[in-house]
Amino acid sequence: MREAFKTLIKDWGRSKKLIFVPEYRLDTATRDRRFVDGALLHELRVPFGYWEAKDEDDDLDAEIQKKFRRGYPQDNIVFEDSREAVLIQDRQEVMRCSVDDPDRLEKLLGLFFSHERPEIADFRKAVAQFKSDLPAVLEALRAMIERAEAENPAFHAAAVRFLKHAQETINPSVTAADVREMLIQHILTEEIFSHVFDNADFHRQNNVARELYRLEETFFTGAVKHQTLEGLRSYYAAIRSAAALVSSHHEKQTFLKVVYENFYKIYNPKAADRLGVVYTPSEIVRFMVESADWLCQHHFGKQLIDRNVEILDPAAGTGTFIAELIEHFHGQPAKLKYKYREELHANEVAILPYYVANLNIEATYAALTGEYEEYPNLCFVDTLDNIAGLRQRGRQGDFLGALSDENVARINRQNSRKISVIIGNPPYNANQLNENENNKNRTYPAIDQRIKETYIAASSARKTKQYDMFVRFFRWASDRIDTNGITAFITNRSFIDKYNFDGFRKTVPTEFSELYIIDLGGDWKTPGIGGGGNVFGIATGVAISFFVKKERSPRSGTIRYFSVPHSSADDKLAWLSSQKISDLKMPVVEPDQYGYWTAQSAIFQLTELPVASKSAKATKIASQAQAIFRTFSLGISTNRDEWLYDVDRAALDRKARGLIALYDTIADSTKEYPNIIKWSRNLKRRLSQKRREPFSASYLVRAMYRPFVSFGFINRHCLSMR
Repeated sequence: MREAFKTLIKDWGRSKKLIFVPEYRLDTATRDRRFVDGALLHELRVPFGYWEAKDEDDDLDAEIQKKFRRGYPQDNIVFEDSREAVLIQDRQEVMRCSVDDPDRLEKLLGLFFSHERPEIADFRKAVAQFKSDLPAVLEALRAMIERAEAENPAFHAAAVRFLKHAQETINPSVTAADVREMLIQHILTEEIFSHVFDNADFHRQNNVARELYRLEETFFTGAVKHQTLEGLRSYYAAIRSAAALVSSHHEKQTFLKVVYENFYKIYNPKAADRLGVVYTPSEIVRFMVESADWLCQHHFGKQLIDRNVEILDPAAGTGTFIAELIEHFHGQPAKLKYKYREELHANEVAILPYYVANLNIEATYAALTGEYEEYPNLCFVDTLDNIAGLRQRGRQGDFLGALSDENVARINRQNSRKISVIIGNPPYNANQLNENENNKNRTYPAIDQRIKETYIAASSARKTKQYDMFVRFFRWASDRIDTNGITAFITNRSFIDKYNFDGFRKTVPTEFSELYIIDLGGDWKTPGIGGGGNVFGIATGVAISFFVKKERSPRSGTIRYFSVPHSSADDKLAWLSSQKISDLKMPVVEPDQYGYWTAQSAIFQLTELPVASKSAKATKIASQAQAIFRTFSLGISTNRDEWLYDVDRAALDRKARGLIALYDTIADSTKEYPNIIKWSRNLKRRLSQKRREPFSASYLVRAMYRPFVSFGFINRHCLSMR
């Protein structure tokens, strides 16, 4: 009955969003290591309840007392021996029943799953309160900073200096508003970090935090600080109480990541989306680290821990990959110390995850070595804007300044190294869906030019704007990696079979000698292609890729592809936990003439003469154009067809007048664009220029809207409002 009972507990727990962990390690009060057969954990990794199975030949009551003497938990645990089940809650036996009595067993498990620790109940209430209190606190903080900027010379001077250094170190497009948000995140998270990892001095020790503290101390101290943050005290207290329930360092890592993710999504949902704020499951991280280690040995005869194997995570987030690498190296203390100090690099561009990563990495190292040592290689920098180390671009010269001298020294040191392995989870966010989101990604001229020169130049697709964030990181990594090295990313899987990624698929085999693709699927939009459960719970499918570069290799790289069978996200993570890339039978795939890699994508191949194509348009000799039409264009683009087309002239008249009336109500100085109308970049620019749109009935004309709709009308004046 053991496996059946485990499945019952696991599936019931999943319905309540609990995570089942088999052979869960317990850290007892006597520091003995014990393992309970199964544990159900909250998302925060705080234990919800436990399950312990015994043999039929055991004396169940005697075994229960024996386990309790060994320090097993007594707050919510089920014991069973395939004949009888016993529920213990809050140190008392609540119920026991025969396992072949379904009604009684259902009642026992109902009691088990209805139990809730008071600390978790308090945390849920605190999160709800946090959502309602945070806007007022943010408003007060922003008002204080604005007053300090206008009235406090010390703050103004410090803020100007900080902004200048941030633009030089992080990204030239950093604004005063970005600095304000960094400062606010710094203020709001101090108590969280100090109580999760018991590191109250972190904010004063870290080199970047010190600079933000200097800003804070010019205006936000004493009673003002206490009163402003009073509304969030219950949230901080609840985090402290919940964190106290997490005993192991590994679970504390996950606890901190979940708190960070939830905090960020409440604090700034747009930034959370733009930065791709979602942490990588440990099963994926471990699989990628172990796989990269095997590939390094297989292709170069070295392990990751060996000297002169420089490793970089370019989008560190909460430091998950570096922490896992440290754990992977822990059996070789001398090599680990050298690797930690010299050859383990990471970058992060947002202040909050930068703080989390510092704590996470340093606490992991301290837990494994028994000694605290500052992690000296985490840089506060925008990787995609830090092009000094790119081989294709040459050296760019040293930075003029930095958030701190130490931070710029770290960046320059990293840029001087030959990077052997680039590993991580780059942001997935591509572009805002429309201008109404007002949430654009930054531009990266140097990287985008390289994309244009390579992936786009090789593409025959009409839509070739390959500037998704994960594509930018692929391009950057391909240029940054040494002549012998490995790039290991988990990303959007679109590059595997989407038509407009043909240039990417044609290019990477010319830059790398071996490509290993693990397709985890999970694309909700096309369940027949890469479908199944999504390991991140997002709509876009996911893939793990390992690109190996060798100095002496054939001109066209070998592509190995493996599609993980369609299953739930939990099953895929379990599969990754049990697999080694060295054991996988990964068939070699041959790209076809259209640049497709996989059989699944063959259904998209165009075997007939296309209506129009980019190559035909570029052909100078008309007779050589392999398409029905040699020229094509976007045509009339309004960006708001629902307002500016209609089958009825009177209806169109009303809609066009209504659009203009709404537009006229919006102040030209606005920074927030209300969703009452559909925005475009040009319309925003016209508004800022104080240009208005008069209406005239003469602008209503007959037009061909689509090939099958020849009786629509168009407001001709919309062309100026695109």
